[in-house]
Amino acid sequence: MSRDALKIATIGGGSSYTPELIEGYIKRKDELPIKEIWLVDIEEGREKLEIVGEMAKRMVKAAGLDWSVHLTLDRREALKDADFVSTQFRVGLLEARVKDERIPLSHGILGQETNGAGGIFKALRTIPVILDIIEDMKELCPDAWLVNFTNPAGMVTEAAIKVGGWSKTAGLCNVPIGHKKQAAEKLGLPEEDLFFKFAGINHFHWHRVWDKEGKERTDELIDLIYGPKEEQESHLKNIWDAPFHYEQLKDLGLLPCGYHRYYYIEDEMLKHSIEEFERGETRAQVVKGTEEKLFELYKDPNLDYKPKELEQRGGTHYSDAACELIASIYNDKRTDMVVSTQNNGTITDLPYDCIVEVSGPVTSHGPEPYNWGSFPPAARGIIQNMKGMEEAVIKAATTGSYGAALHAFTVNPLIPGGTIAKTVLDELLIAHKDYLPLFKDSIEKIEKTQPETVKAVEELMKSN
Repeated sequence: MSRDALKIATIGGGSSYTPELIEGYIKRKDELPIKEIWLVDIEEGREKLEIVGEMAKRMVKAAGLDWSVHLTLDRREALKDADFVSTQFRVGLLEARVKDERIPLSHGILGQETNGAGGIFKALRTIPVILDIIEDMKELCPDAWLVNFTNPAGMVTEAAIKVGGWSKTAGLCNVPIGHKKQAAEKLGLPEEDLFFKFAGINHFHWHRVWDKEGKERTDELIDLIYGPKEEQESHLKNIWDAPFHYEQLKDLGLLPCGYHRYYYIEDEMLKHSIEEFERGETRAQVVKGTEEKLFELYKDPNLDYKPKELEQRGGTHYSDAACELIASIYNDKRTDMVVSTQNNGTITDLPYDCIVEVSGPVTSHGPEPYNWGSFPPAARGIIQNMKGMEEAVIKAATTGSYGAALHAFTVNPLIPGGTIAKTVLDELLIAHKDYLPLFKDSIEKIEKTQPETVKAVEELMKSN
């Protein structure tokens, strides 16, 4: 790694989140001796790359910095001699997310883009690409750190480390950041006066909180946030604020992740999602509209700062967290962060070599998670189930195994097993066939023997 002239490459540089990423680097200009920032995208993302790339250049110039910002469609050029590589791409663009959500909902099941059937298919499309990126990195920047915040972040990070063999990988999520802010607000204390321990997997973790006097405040926070008289807020733009059952959380004694709503109160979340689907307002469709407005703002030649409207996109703080992780590795800052990293015994209920999302200091050699130990039985059972599902998804994504994909669908608690699971799996395979080359044989078989499946997908997409 260069100690005085960093090169940072971002795969998916045309993302609407890129201004936050640039802002994060600018905030840390005294910690990171950046020389080059490379934003890389694909041909389909060229227009957005050019728009957001020019804005990035304006932001750097307005900050009085001499960093060079490069825009390219050549990934290998961007990776050559990079010190850090961040990933924020979406295979199939937002149109793929629309399919991920609408096809399952048309059958009355959740299509949520990280936890449900949609999340499984996002992983099937994404994991082969992250492995291709790693092959390029092995040749072009063998010492670089890979900072992944491409969803589903946990599964993508696990594939990068366990299948790709890239141990210098850390995954990030913005959800713990929101929960930390929420706890500080409820207790009326500065966030830095609180100590947090998160443990679980991406979008499926729990946490505990202590104050600087050493008193645990977890139980108090359950009362303050989820008590019978409290108006519950998820602090997440992309999740409906359906209320948790207070008695259930009180019994568990742990603070939940906002995404636990999909499991603890699945019926209410599903009902709300179906209502959105019927109005043509799934989260993906709303995000498409938000992004169109953002890129109109980004076109303004006078805009040289991150606009407040970006906070409405969902996923805010992702990019700033990535910048802090890079700064902590580079400077051995040992910043306390929540990251997806190797378990190595941190959570005794999960496989030693799997990827977990946990708290710990980030050192120059990577994250060093705090020991968590075991979960209470209610949490242990469901997280072991979810980790098994993730492993089945990774197997399917790397082998093209139809059986493994069907197993992942069957194990996922948000997908009913049997005919519905198989029908939704087949329709999503047809919908995403251009991005699933490993499933070519299975897709051709469906096209030959199930013309009704092909027709169903075509009709649904026409109504989008």
